[in-house]
Amino acid sequence: MPECRNCSSFVTERYVRVFAPEGMSNVRVCPSCEDMVREGAEVREARSKRV
Repeated sequence: MPECRNCSSFVTERYVRVFAPEGMSNVRVCPSCEDMVREGAEVREARSKRV
């Protein structure tokens, strides 16, 4: 079952297909990770709070 590598939350296989780099079975961050964002090939802390 796919999960977020940051917070271990469940994500759908469809979400993984769209947001995970090719060849990965889990995403680096998910919508539940409010303090983290994807930036290119990296994951970083959000600079501002998301609303």
